[in-house]
Amino acid sequence: MAHTWEHRTLTLNGLETSFLEAGSGEPLVLLHGGEFGGSAELAWEHVIDALAQSRRVIAPDILGFGQSAKVVDFVDGRGWRLKHIAALCAALGVHSADFVGNSMGGAMLLADAASATPVLPLRRLVSICGGGEILSNEHMAALMDYDATLGGMRRIVAALFHDERYPDDDAYVQRRYDSSVRPGAWEAVASARFRRPGHQSAGAGDLDYAAVTVPVLVIEGDKDKLKPPGWAGRLAARLPDAESVIVTDSGHCPQLEQTEQFLQILTAYLDERPAR
Repeated sequence: MAHTWEHRTLTLNGLETSFLEAGSGEPLVLLHGGEFGGSAELAWEHVIDALAQSRRVIAPDILGFGQSAKVVDFVDGRGWRLKHIAALCAALGVHSADFVGNSMGGAMLLADAASATPVLPLRRLVSICGGGEILSNEHMAALMDYDATLGGMRRIVAALFHDERYPDDDAYVQRRYDSSVRPGAWEAVASARFRRPGHQSAGAGDLDYAAVTVPVLVIEGDKDKLKPPGWAGRLAARLPDAESVIVTDSGHCPQLEQTEQFLQILTAYLDERPAR
């Protein structure tokens, strides 16, 4: 099926930056998850066309993923990636936008909004299965311990989705596998998880949620294998201006697994919820 988006590339700060763009109107920036093989297209391919009917949609491949440069900052990886997304927005003339992030993308947005010096031009924030509590189980282990094999990718897909048709779909697993073994892709994601002995990284619990000044919508998949039930409501309760909603019969990627339900929730929020 033909899609409306254009695949574009810019060089920002000497780094190749790949992104999808479609539509016109108020800007909407979409940030994908951080699983091995993650990319803008794989995360948002079911929703860009619908969203672009009334908005200018921009979906970057975050540095280290997709077709963007395979580079990592070991001092402040998340902050460095956020600054790069901010640079992309500036280059595209986006000075205020709604942002939607899935998994790592949502956690990145919450971290920026809660920081003392946010860098993104945030108007409203939607986090899909990102931020807050996570589970330590075999599904999280599948995401963390990927061995760059088709079997390993099938375990990642099984962790991300509730419906068994996804890991059973050989062509779909192959697409994600191919993305995960682009030159430098596995290394960029794996190396970002290196930690020196004894180092303790800041977690979601360390964020100053009281400092968030933009409206937030937190979306939970009711069959998410990586999150405990009710996490979205508990996270929203810690934010000054937030609400939560649950997508039924969905795992960690509701925008893919329950596209129509997700689009109804997101468009209603963007159409009806005024920005500060």
